Amino acid sequence: MKEKKDIVAAIKKQGVLPLYFNADERVSIEILRALYRAGIRAIEYTNRGAAAFSNFKALLAVRNTEMTDLYLGIGTLKKIEEAKEYAAAGADFFISPGYVPEIAVFAKEHNLLYAPGCMTPTEIIEAENNGVTFIKLFPGNVLGPGFMNSIGSVFPNLDFMPTGGVEPTHESVKAWFNAGVCAVGMGSNLVTKDFLQNNDYKGIEAKTAEVLQLIKEFINP
Repeated sequence: MKEKKDIVAAIKKQGVLPLYFNADERVSIEILRALYRAGIRAIEYTNRGAAAFSNFKALLAVRNTEMTDLYLGIGTLKKIEEAKEYAAAGADFFISPGYVPEIAVFAKEHNLLYAPGCMTPTEIIEAENNGVTFIKLFPGNVLGPGFMNSIGSVFPNLDFMPTGGVEPTHESVKAWFNAGVCAVGMGSNLVTKDFLQNNDYKGIEAKTAEVLQLIKEFINP
């Protein structure tokens, strides 16, 4: 079993958690390879379509063969049944758009990393009381760095990562890290529609490497 602390350390080290879904298995695999070539060692695949589970199993097979030092997690989990299914398949960590108590309990019982989406102090408190230590601030574009600034001192033992609307720019990244987050989640601003429409996996690789370099300035040593 992968250790929670090692997964969190990998996310913190790169400072960004790429997340994506594509209905095409081949495309999903090529995106995975592009992100890995850029230096990414923790990736969230999102559970957003009918092909998500079969694609995820294909990604795990590629990971296990080609990139054994990569942590591959599953996101957009809304039901405990989904978490159990992906856990059985071999997912390394679990992420939700909202807080799902049943998944938190399951993760705690099995020593798995679970990062629920929260947007209120009440949700964060409930998650923390259920053993959660890594919080996804979602949607990030609604909450903004000011929210993180306001709550950080109240939750000194938690790690925070905004997702949704985080821009791959110096200004956006600086604002979030200065507010106290440990990493940022990036989806369509990293794996863009233009790259996908043109099958431009080299473009995804280059953009990701650029973002990794940008974030290096703000990662806590």
